[in-house]
Amino acid sequence: MKRVLAIILGGGAGTRLYPLTKMRAKPAVPLAGKYRLIDIPISNCINSDINKMYVMTQFNSASLNRHLSQTYNLSNSFGEGFVEVLAAQQTPDSPTWFEGTADAVRKYQWLFQEWDVDEYLILSGDQLYRMDYSLFIEHHRRSGADLTVAALPVDPKQAEAFGLMRTDENGAIKEFREKPKGDSLLEMVVDTSRFGLSADSAKERPYLASMGIYVFSGQTLFDLLDKYPGYKDFGKEIIPEALARGDKLQSYVFDDYWEDIGTIGAFYEANLALTQQPTPPFSFYDEKFPIYTRPRYLPPSKLVDAQITNSIIGEGSILKSCSIHHCVLGVRSRIESDCVLQDTLVMGADFFESPDERAVLRERGGIPLGVGKGTTVKRAILDKNTRIGSGVSIINKDNVEEADCSDQGFYIRNGIVVVQKNATIADGTVI
Repeated sequence: MKRVLAIILGGGAGTRLYPLTKMRAKPAVPLAGKYRLIDIPISNCINSDINKMYVMTQFNSASLNRHLSQTYNLSNSFGEGFVEVLAAQQTPDSPTWFEGTADAVRKYQWLFQEWDVDEYLILSGDQLYRMDYSLFIEHHRRSGADLTVAALPVDPKQAEAFGLMRTDENGAIKEFREKPKGDSLLEMVVDTSRFGLSADSAKERPYLASMGIYVFSGQTLFDLLDKYPGYKDFGKEIIPEALARGDKLQSYVFDDYWEDIGTIGAFYEANLALTQQPTPPFSFYDEKFPIYTRPRYLPPSKLVDAQITNSIIGEGSILKSCSIHHCVLGVRSRIESDCVLQDTLVMGADFFESPDERAVLRERGGIPLGVGKGTTVKRAILDKNTRIGSGVSIINKDNVEEADCSDQGFYIRNGIVVVQKNATIADGTVI
């Protein structure tokens, strides 16, 4: 894998994940109490013996850049490798920002071409899954393909949201359609039992969806980017063009957990699914294939007369006489007495407040970090460094599906209340 270069795409403005992306890039969004989304593809690369990685960023990239610089010094920890940020930039030859996945790679192809590598692995920075990319790349090499696309078996309802592949019995791609519907969708049915699915599973999931993960042979990638300078996107334009001109395209079927964290609803469900027992759909407890993140050297969590069921508690947290059910609490979470949290994601805090600092804040009419006494929170996301007062109810009492209440410090997306980063909710507030 030493002759593979990974290119991780940071994504666009992340409007569907707003307000979590109000002050951060999508790949920098916190995950599972202590990680960030970008940790997933980078950890997959490290565990696959791929140690040359570029992360391409454009929107709100300050926190992402800080996280990467504090976490991944591969030359010290993982051999002669690197994780380097490539920010969107304007030059005399390229006066525009990144305009799509292919356009982002094209704008830095002069740098990528300097590396003496055989394949380029194109990844997304906002997906949750565990994949050994070395198996993916070996499959690409054995097939002699110019381009290999990671494919996920999906059901008809899911299929409409993806680019779909129709393949032959050996997995060679014969047709590619972007988000087909109706009769066009029915024409893309594939016998997925050829790729190891059981008969029942193949019947339920007869479509192969593109995961947005690609392996390009070096010459193929740059030839496509150079010959079609107007093409901005891999899925919508580059892949169909490669197929039309006769390049050899292969699929690599991945039949395991994969979630595209594209919306607030998907992000919320993916996080809370981690609490499922005894076997969550995705687990961070895999010693052979760990997910790395920044070491914070925090103290253990302290639980004082707290009742906790089916939850994940990040280190450095303090919970007092509260009830926590089906929740994920991030690092340095502070939950005061008589609180009830249910079906809730708390992202925690970036810093501690001492008892003296908290006392002074209260004396001055302020609200300390965390969730105050007697507060109830259900089906919500509390972003980093939120200050929730005492006696607050965050329960979406009117069952609102969508709302923008930024002046009050929160939004509602997919019926989920999202309290934005650094927001303060006053004592006694009912949402």
